[in-house]
Amino acid sequence: MKQDFAFTKLMKKVSLYLLLIVIISSCNSVKRVPEKSQLLKSVSIEVDGKKNKDLELYDYVFQKPNSKLLGIPIALHFYNLGNPNSPKTPKEWAKIHPKKYAFFKSLFSEKQSIGVAKSYINFNNWFFKNGEAPVIIDDIKTSRSVKNLSAYFKINGYFKSTVTAQKDTLKNKKGRITYKITKGRPLLLDTISIDIPSEVLRTIYLKDSTTYLKTGDQYNEDNFRKEAKRIIKLFRNSGIYNFLETYIEFRDVDSIPKNYKTNVITTIAKNYFEDINRKTPKPFKVYKIGKVNVYTDYIHTQENKPYLDSVSYQGIDFFAHDKVRYNPTYLSQSIFIKPNQVYSDTLRNLTRSHLKSLNNFKTINIRFTPMKDTTLLVADIRLTPTEKYTIGTDTELTHSNIRKLGVAGKFSLTNRNTFRGAELFKFSFAGSFFNTSTQPGSASGFFNAWEIGANLSLELPRFFAPFGLHRLVPKEMSPRTTFTLGTGIQKNIGLDKQTFNGGINYSWQFNRKKSINLELFNTQIIRNLNTKEYFRIYNSEYEKLIPIAQNYNNYPLTKENAASFIKAVNSNTNFQNTNPNDYNTNANVNNRYNIITSNFIIPTIAYTFTYNSQTNYKDNNFSFFRIRLANAGNFVSLLSNQRNSNGVKTISNTQIAQYVKTDIEYKQFWDITRNSVLGFRSLLGVVLSYGKSDVPFTKSYFAGGSNDIRAWKTYELGPGSTPTGLEYNVGNFKFLTSLEYRFDIISNLKGALFIDAGNIWELTNSRFIEDKAKLNSLSSLKNIAIGSGFGARYDFNFLILRFDIGFKTYEPYLLNNRWFQNFSFNSAVYNIGINYPF
Repeated sequence: MKQDFAFTKLMKKVSLYLLLIVIISSCNSVKRVPEKSQLLKSVSIEVDGKKNKDLELYDYVFQKPNSKLLGIPIALHFYNLGNPNSPKTPKEWAKIHPKKYAFFKSLFSEKQSIGVAKSYINFNNWFFKNGEAPVIIDDIKTSRSVKNLSAYFKINGYFKSTVTAQKDTLKNKKGRITYKITKGRPLLLDTISIDIPSEVLRTIYLKDSTTYLKTGDQYNEDNFRKEAKRIIKLFRNSGIYNFLETYIEFRDVDSIPKNYKTNVITTIAKNYFEDINRKTPKPFKVYKIGKVNVYTDYIHTQENKPYLDSVSYQGIDFFAHDKVRYNPTYLSQSIFIKPNQVYSDTLRNLTRSHLKSLNNFKTINIRFTPMKDTTLLVADIRLTPTEKYTIGTDTELTHSNIRKLGVAGKFSLTNRNTFRGAELFKFSFAGSFFNTSTQPGSASGFFNAWEIGANLSLELPRFFAPFGLHRLVPKEMSPRTTFTLGTGIQKNIGLDKQTFNGGINYSWQFNRKKSINLELFNTQIIRNLNTKEYFRIYNSEYEKLIPIAQNYNNYPLTKENAASFIKAVNSNTNFQNTNPNDYNTNANVNNRYNIITSNFIIPTIAYTFTYNSQTNYKDNNFSFFRIRLANAGNFVSLLSNQRNSNGVKTISNTQIAQYVKTDIEYKQFWDITRNSVLGFRSLLGVVLSYGKSDVPFTKSYFAGGSNDIRAWKTYELGPGSTPTGLEYNVGNFKFLTSLEYRFDIISNLKGALFIDAGNIWELTNSRFIEDKAKLNSLSSLKNIAIGSGFGARYDFNFLILRFDIGFKTYEPYLLNNRWFQNFSFNSAVYNIGINYPF
């Protein structure tokens, strides 16, 4: 009966949504379509009689139907809410609405009445600005689309292809366009040959056998473009610094022969002569770098001002109007253009990218000038420095499951070229005030909690390491060394935590897609300043002790003495024998108490490898992979012989965290249509302690939250099939996967449909941990929770504000039917976040 009732509730909601869709779809989509015109309802492409599935072809069609959400052109309906015949000025609005204008004028001044009229006008224009105008079938644009598609197939080798467009008139001022394409027989490449009069160019060309033009391949204009780029790169990286694309010509001996095979001759600089009358071929020469000049404080308006200081280092001359403020030893490490070196475009671009990555220069200009009567070039590198000191401030509103509402501020100071080696020294101070109570405005004030912190960092654009280890990573990989030091303190947040952290990070870019980060001597010290508040904050833990206290000779349990009570019970072997269940429950509470309240020293060594194939922020077809391997306490524990009562190694009575941790994350994105993207994310993590140490709470895994399984709040889910109700739940094994479909709705408003699945578990043999919380075998995977939902995102260009609603779809902790039992808005979790969840 309960299952039937839940199913009935679900069907009622589905019916309500369907009814809403029907109402929206019943809106008049042709409201703004002129008479004798047609709204473009659909566009289809048929290739050789079959419906086309290649989305790329639709990019060559000028007109596409209005975008739709669940089959409904919502943006079009939104546009239609506006009135195109409404007044455009306050004066016109007053004439059309004289009574309204007179009424506002009687209440307000003339200026304010004009402002009211403008607000009406702007509100009407808002629909046009954020909506989508109806796409009216335009025969001229249809004809241009036919030409576009015809050109597309010709550049892909189908020179005899034909393209036609068929317009069908539908009911209610609507129409559709069908483009019908017959490809025909493709043209193939036959004999490939070269014609290079210049001996210098021919010698360089023959050194590289790579080519994009191969006998038997289908004619494809894109391969010819790639081949031209390859040839240009080959010559310009071999000293021919003035080689141009116009010097290259591909000639087809037979355009479309009967056998549909064509010969191709690659001609290079054949018609470029030094003396046109004598037909003397233009001599190409291999140029080398003669001099390298670096102007370290270049300003265009002071270009003619004399340079009063200069320094030479390894053949590179550094100049400054006042004083050379960059150490040539270090700045030269970002300059890959050297004297006596053959000119190379690649080294020129590498120099520019390295200098840009220093974040010390506003502009970087590199010019090459031939030295008279020689084959030498002068390289002039002009650098315009960024301001040495930069001050930044930032404020924001914050919200989370724990911090109901708050304000945060940050002050930062950046000092560039701190030690004359293009270093970046940064200091930041941040503070926030927020409300953590369920009743804002309590006696302690609306903002009853605060947090402050300060951080120092020094980034060196090179490896800082002893014994010549810096030579292990080539400078072409942009090696970086970052020193960090920071501290923070909280008040009325949990147990009022204080932290100290410091470390050294080494990072380098293996290539455009792969990067590596190595964390050495990264140490964090965590101190809990208010552990006596534990059972007040985590009330569910206290409630577990109440029946145990009754069985423990009616112990007068209070939240103040609960900590001493659990320790007393934990050491009472008689109680363990007489009340084993209560003893195990108490041991479980004691274990969680120790995890939360313990102070830790966490010295970490970690290695992170990242692969990212995304070319730019607009690229929606890419993959991402990251793996992080971390070890805590391995070396530092060797320096200490101290141990606490539990046998854990300590320093100054603070236990040393000892664990190994692995995190693996994979993401993949696909362009589905021109305005929709499908994203997939999967994450696997495991952390295991050793040396009798506990895993610190901050290094454990949790499930739930706006970037996790969105149908549960942060820390609410797991471990395993453990019922919810505790203030926090953590584990040492985590699996998470998400699938999200993102699409445009109106203007900058985006939508999303998503499914999240995952959970956390305990990897342990401890008898104090419930079996339902453990990952015992593959059968434990039945406890993977599933959440689904939808969301809206608004793109502000500089950030994305996100609102997601997650519904509990499969709840592993339920005893009977686990599907759709709390699939409702009342049980849903409402998530607010910044940017995408993954």
